[in-house]
Amino acid sequence: MPGRSSEAAVTGRVHSWDLSTGVDGPGTRYVLFTSGCPLRCLYCQNPDTWHLRDGRPAGVDEVAADIGRYRTFLTVAGGGVTVSGGEPLLQPRFTAGLFRRCKEMGLHTALDTSGYLGARADDALLADTDLVLLDIKAFDAAVYRGLTGGALAPTLSFATRLNRLGIATWIRYVLVPGWTDDMDAVDGLAAFAAGLDCVERVDVLPFHRLGAPKYEALGIPFPLRDTPAPSAELIARVTARFRAHGLRAD
Repeated sequence: MPGRSSEAAVTGRVHSWDLSTGVDGPGTRYVLFTSGCPLRCLYCQNPDTWHLRDGRPAGVDEVAADIGRYRTFLTVAGGGVTVSGGEPLLQPRFTAGLFRRCKEMGLHTALDTSGYLGARADDALLADTDLVLLDIKAFDAAVYRGLTGGALAPTLSFATRLNRLGIATWIRYVLVPGWTDDMDAVDGLAAFAAGLDCVERVDVLPFHRLGAPKYEALGIPFPLRDTPAPSAELIARVTARFRAHGLRAD
């Protein structure tokens, strides 16, 4: 197979893997968590994946062989493989090589990304990507900067590129009281998403503090330790705003 030897030689830094159902794409998924992320989201639940050094080295062959053990199960369960993080596009060659191998095994592939490094995903990687789980963390540039430490524009640019390429996209929006609950901003994001034919759904994800013990273990202050989870009423209001723009929202 052309390129197989070069793919096998690519080594990534991986944090862990898990099997999940109904959370990280359709069906039951083999979810690989890569290490390293350029953003520092205030609500991040995985501070143990921030740095490349936090992970262990693993080659494409090694990870593909492990995925292969579950190939039949994943196929029967209508699932596939999701590469998450951290930020998988911090390691684009590794992610691309792994997706190429997954497609050779006939497995559905999903890329869970902030889109901040979307320019690093070349067309070959995206050609092997069946679904993008795109985390749009805020729709106001200043709020995005304060919430993540990064810029919003690269994510929106990546979203329009996914639309141009016709790659199925699920938008994920974490609802954080005091940060991402401004209804004008929600309407702005909803209008943007509704203008993209590739967007199949929007998942409104309530902020929670389940990752706080990881911060304590790492000796890092959890920035949103005093922020409450959104109320059921607020979740319903935000979800309704997305639906009002003709989007499937849950």
